[in-house]
Amino acid sequence: MTVPTLPLTDLERVAVAAAERAGELLRTNFDRSKQLRFKEGIHNIVTDSDIASERLIVETIRASFPEHAIVAEESGLHEARSPYRWIVDPLDGTVNFAHGVPIFSVSIAVEFDGTVVVGVVYHPMLGELFTARRGDGAYLNGQPIGVSECRHLADAFLVTGFPYNIASFPEYRDWHFPALVRRGIPIRRLGSSALDLAYVAAGRFDGFWEVGLHPWDIAAGVLLVTEAGGRVTSYDGSPHSLSARTIVATNGIIHDEFIAFLQSQPDEA
Repeated sequence: MTVPTLPLTDLERVAVAAAERAGELLRTNFDRSKQLRFKEGIHNIVTDSDIASERLIVETIRASFPEHAIVAEESGLHEARSPYRWIVDPLDGTVNFAHGVPIFSVSIAVEFDGTVVVGVVYHPMLGELFTARRGDGAYLNGQPIGVSECRHLADAFLVTGFPYNIASFPEYRDWHFPALVRRGIPIRRLGSSALDLAYVAAGRFDGFWEVGLHPWDIAAGVLLVTEAGGRVTSYDGSPHSLSARTIVATNGIIHDEFIAFLQSQPDEA
């Protein structure tokens, strides 16, 4: 990666401002009636707040960096001839939001020449702002965070998610979840992959795995985990990319053991 021409602090400042503005909108709209429409797939919904949040974020980015490209979940790619690309999820956890469950987030990342250099995940209902700049660590509300020190999968606290269209992902193994539960391993499903990754970065969870995620779901969270000292790969242990169909994020210590489990056969689990 070539060195970014803009200070990462400037990029982070705008990302934080966009996330906080969008978060305030979501917090305000949380208890109000919501207009829903369905995208492809069961329960794959979008609310009027998704659209409004995304519009606010794009406007905030454009005000400072009109020449940058933006890819956003609802409006797609805003093309530009620039090495910078913003990756935006205006409301990660839409199903939670639509049903009055206060677990959702805003996720904003910035790429330079294809490498994520800034990541921000904001949980507006708790006022928790997770930030990371490449090479500078990960932070929660300005305080450094790090991954857990859990040393064995048997002792881990895990989090996962499930795609709406499981049939489209042959990588999904429906025995993974019950096999881990049978081992007595506690598992949560928050409904926001950006928060899942942020919580791994903060040491709240020891590991996360899922299939079928999009770049806007994970771009900021992946940087948070790696800057907090964790490790992120695909299910087979290969280096992760934002276009990968699978993701495993851990504190790094249990990673190889977790990969071995995910690659095993049901009768070996």
